[in-house]
Formats: sequence, structure tokens, C-alpha cells
Amino acid sequence: MHQHSWQRSSYCGQGESCLHVAASISTVSLTESSDPTGAILRTTPGVWAALVRTLKETRVHG
Repeated sequence: MHQHSWQRSSYCGQGESCLHVAASISTVSLTESSDPTGAILRTTPGVWAALVRTLKETRVHG
């Protein structure tokens, strides 16, 4: 099993539900802190970058 080096979102508040991200050269993995071994979403760095870019643009313009 691949071991992840998870980083907690800087937007996480005091609650139990925080987004954690782990990245390698070929994969970006996301999980939720209340169940870090449960559902893990995996995608490519390019798709992750496009999502983050879109979210930032929507936040600025939206």
C-alpha cells in the first residue's frame, strides 16, 4: 500500500472535517480528516491544478 504524506488544508477551521492532500509526481490524493483511511480521491496533478485554478478564478470573479 502506498504511504501518503498528508498535508492539512490551510482553510480548515476548528471542526472535525478538514481536507487533506498528498501529492507525488503522478498522483494527487485527497481525503477528509474525520475518516482519513476511508474514501480517498485520486487524480493527476494537471487535473488538480485545473480545479484549483478554476476555484480561484470563480472566487475572484464570482
